[in-house]
Amino acid sequence: MQPQHVAPRPAHAAGVVDVERAEAALVEHYPRLVRLAYLVLPPGLGRTRRVLTAHALVQRALPRGRRRASVIPAQSRGRDGDPGYAYVRLQVVRTALEAGLPLWRRVRAGRLARPALPPLLPQVWGLKLFPRSGGADELALDQRLSAFSAAARAACALRGPERLSDGDVRALLTAAGVAEPDAALEEANGVGARHALLDSPEFDPCTLQARPTDLVRRRQHTKAALAAAAALAVSGALLGLPGEGWGPDGAAAPPYARNPAAQAALEPGQLTKVPAGAWKTAARLDFSAWPARGNLVGNTALLRRALAVWARPGGSVQVSATPGTPSGAPPGPPQLLYAGEVGQARVVLLHDGLRIARYAEPQDGTSGAALDFARVDGADDAEANALVLHRADGNVRYLTAPWVRRTTVRDLLKSDTAVVLRRSPDGVTDPFVSPAQQSGACTSWHVLQLDEGSRTRLTTDLGELVPARLTWGRPGSPREATPSRWSPLACSLATVRGQGVRSVNAWQYARQPLPDASGTAEWLCTRADTWRDTDSRVLAQFRTPGKPYAAIAAKAENSPACGPRDAHVLAGVMWKAQTGRWYLLAAGARDTASITTTGGVRATARGHLLAVPAEDGARADLEGELRNGRAISSLR
Repeated sequence: MQPQHVAPRPAHAAGVVDVERAEAALVEHYPRLVRLAYLVLPPGLGRTRRVLTAHALVQRALPRGRRRASVIPAQSRGRDGDPGYAYVRLQVVRTALEAGLPLWRRVRAGRLARPALPPLLPQVWGLKLFPRSGGADELALDQRLSAFSAAARAACALRGPERLSDGDVRALLTAAGVAEPDAALEEANGVGARHALLDSPEFDPCTLQARPTDLVRRRQHTKAALAAAAALAVSGALLGLPGEGWGPDGAAAPPYARNPAAQAALEPGQLTKVPAGAWKTAARLDFSAWPARGNLVGNTALLRRALAVWARPGGSVQVSATPGTPSGAPPGPPQLLYAGEVGQARVVLLHDGLRIARYAEPQDGTSGAALDFARVDGADDAEANALVLHRADGNVRYLTAPWVRRTTVRDLLKSDTAVVLRRSPDGVTDPFVSPAQQSGACTSWHVLQLDEGSRTRLTTDLGELVPARLTWGRPGSPREATPSRWSPLACSLATVRGQGVRSVNAWQYARQPLPDASGTAEWLCTRADTWRDTDSRVLAQFRTPGKPYAAIAAKAENSPACGPRDAHVLAGVMWKAQTGRWYLLAAGARDTASITTTGGVRATARGHLLAVPAEDGARADLEGELRNGRAISSLR
């Protein structure tokens, strides 16, 4: 990616923006956007349907593709000058306006390609959700708005909570497809100055009340549904009598062929079960040295179901695998790592030498069973020290290796705090908050610290079965990370969730004195390597004095940069000094001999640092030269 800076645009602009900037704007201003959608949607939907639809429209308002920007990113200027917010706001207004159009009008206008929410989705069963009731003024305003056209309601919302001028309202409505924005503004004049009331809780779909639906009717429907289900169950049992049925194998699909070798791999009696103390004399410490643990290791029926579902998962089984991980049957009898009850589920962990497979089923049956896979080929003691055993309600529980002596939870954003995490005799940790599904503002990032006696390691849950190892240091010779080192970089880990990450290394590749005597900034690089070896994510980050977190300046995918094969890195950023002047800053690793910038800013600096005055909104490309004469480019 070339370094970038996005110039400010009018509040109604809707050009292509980087999806990450739009994501940040959506998260930061989510309540404001949902209120906007709620006000524009047709009142005829009812308050519950409007609430759910408003949330759905906002969550579907992000750009469809990931555009790689080609200019240096500037510091945020807040909501009014943020092109990401302008884009998301326009999408919300457009889709809310279209939600009120009849289907035939969408077809004739060619708008079915845009996000069109089905009238019955999303749905919340058994509850009615609606904003808090306001006073007489709010009720009168709501009744008045219900008589307006959708475009007039949009004009009121943009004048009120959005505080836009009539000119900006007119431009935004035009961009959203309103044919007569002036008529909409004229109609919106009917509320006068009362549009200020639109900021009240009466119109806030994020502060809700909940009430049950019609309980008597629900009981009648439930009785009818139970009777139908009983009839279906009897029919299914009769149909299954001639064959073997699905009972013994639970949620597995029926076998299609009888292969003796494949059948042997599915026999619980053939599972490898390592003795409890074998790891103490093992030649190497990895998953093959883990003993079989859990209170259900002798439950043959559970193990048979887990193996059968692994070989042929039924249609009701939720199957997931980290990128690049095959999900086929085991080539031979696998190794049993764990079988036991965790929370409200029965969990089985298996290892076939290349993969970890986790089978989970509810304690009251096999409906809703899940099967997850993760690659672990080549794992050593640094990567085979913990596995995710169970996730529920935003928490995670691990099964730790037998050589782990103590487990501690650390919050990277508060690196001086630590909480000892209790474990069962089988090595199962108590639950704690996981960052894997964290959304919204990044206010914490919990990691698991594993004390193995001679060393302490940090791992983090990135949504996989195997937690990612965190390290620190120059590529080729990284060391175990400490919470204080990773503290300013913690939130950037969200960019590599669900990618099959094996380890993430970070290091400081440059320190740069800032112009106008503003102190010294840090340039840091993080590299996330996956179990696929050929896939990686690289981020160059920039941290100014007094800032607790670093900002992402540049990124690259599947690049050798910042790694053991090529430790060089070059990135730039537009920076505004306290004096109000703008500068183009760039830095490379210490063996960078010179840096040259072209385009809107033309300059050359000897050494690995560059700082030159620039105009706000300038665009530039960076090139560097190493001491050995080799040319390098900025991350892309």
